[in-house]
Order: sequence, then structure tokens, then C-alpha cells
Amino acid sequence: VVSDKTDFEPAKIQKDQEGHYIMVKGSIQQEELTTLNIHAPNTGTPRFIKQVLRELQRDLDSHTIIVGDFNTPLSILDRSMGQKINKDIQDLNSALNQADLIDIYRTLHPKATEYTFFSAPHSTYSKIDHIIGSKTFLSKCKRIKIITNSISDHSAIKLEPRIKKIT
Repeated sequence: VVSDKTDFEPAKIQKDQEGHYIMVKGSIQQEELTTLNIHAPNTGTPRFIKQVLRELQRDLDSHTIIVGDFNTPLSILDRSMGQKINKDIQDLNSALNQADLIDIYRTLHPKATEYTFFSAPHSTYSKIDHIIGSKTFLSKCKRIKIITNSISDHSAIKLEPRIKKIT
């Protein structure tokens, strides 16, 4: 989740028994950072993510980024076939909004139709991998892009933060 070229100092690590998430609190250049990496199950995904957010709400703040395979699109642009977003996903988006969290990729690329996952059985593309952060964290983002992967059925999302020059 964090490049090995980055001087990241972990202070707290918490994970669930099923291996669906790991939260690491730490700092980079004396700035707090909490990363929550989620690999959501294939079914009941929006409810699962809302439950994780409820369980960890005391640890999540404006220094938090939530990354990973959510196994669900968050907007109509996240699906190649343009299917509507169901009520569970609408409820998840509402919960993210209430927690002042945004899809950083979608915010910086509001009309992009790039995808992170290809479903061979359905011949469809979707963006089910996400990087979510607070609106205040957005100012710390230099750029974000999807990196196509020909080895896996998922492509990566790379976030480059604005790093202060140490003088």
C-alpha cells in the first residue's frame, strides 16, 4: 500500500480475522497517515464496507485513506455497460458522504471511463478498486491514475501524494 521508497513509520496495525481488511496508522515525514486496505467479499459488499467503517470510525479521520478491492462500483461511470447503481450502493455512498469521504479518483477524473477489473464471463469492465479519502486529504494528492495490468484481472490505482521537500 505504501511504497518501500517512502519513510513510513507504522504505529498501530489492526486487522480482522477473515483477512478482509488491515488498518495501519503511522506517519510519513511527521505527518499522520492511516491506511485502511479492504478486500471486500463478493456478496453483501456495500453492507460489509459500511460495517467496517462503523467498527473503525474512532480510528478514521482526515488523515485516512481507504484503498482496495471494494468489489462494487460507486458510480454509474464505474461500469462499462452503464448499469444503474442499486440502493445498497446508494446507501454506501451516503455513508461515505456523511463521513466526509470521497472517491479521490472520481473527484479528480469526474468523466473518466477507465476501469480496474475485467469480468471475462460477462465481457464487462468496471472500476471496483477504489481510493477513498477525506475532502481535506484531496489537497495532498498530486495525481492519481489507473495502471493497466495484463497479468491480473485487476488493474492498480496509483496515488502520488504531494510530499514536502525536507530542508
